[in-house]
Amino acid sequence: MPEIHLMAGHLIRRLNQISVSVFQERMTAEGLDLTSVQFAALVMLQQHPGIDQTTLAGLIAHDRATMGGVIDRLAAKGLLQRQISPRDRRARVLSLTGEGEELLSRITPVVEALQPEILAGLSPAEQATFLGLAAKAAAAGNELSRAPLRVPAD
Repeated sequence: MPEIHLMAGHLIRRLNQISVSVFQERMTAEGLDLTSVQFAALVMLQQHPGIDQTTLAGLIAHDRATMGGVIDRLAAKGLLQRQISPRDRRARVLSLTGEGEELLSRITPVVEALQPEILAGLSPAEQATFLGLAAKAAAAGNELSRAPLRVPAD
């Protein structure tokens, strides 16, 4: 019988639970209703203003259908805006609003500060090693995902 608590899939799921819990606790303490996926979308829109929904989904490795709901919620909060694409009138491009930029600059230090807590129990050197190995495993398995990471060529 396998030891479930030592299986990679189980441990990754548990770390995801911990990550989501720590993130939500911090956002609640800041008086915000913001998920880690919404934060990732805001970061990518700051780095790539004027991208479309499909590109945004690829940049954070999320499926396009879910991304639609994320975008709707961020727009309803006044954090991003949709505009008709100058290249394709059927498409909408996304960008942060001033409020979105302001929120992102305020919470980015909070999100950066909570990262070590997600890997509590590991020394800083072990955390760096873990992150390097996790990035390597994610990159190697990228095409196995239903929503692979897609970084557009600039």
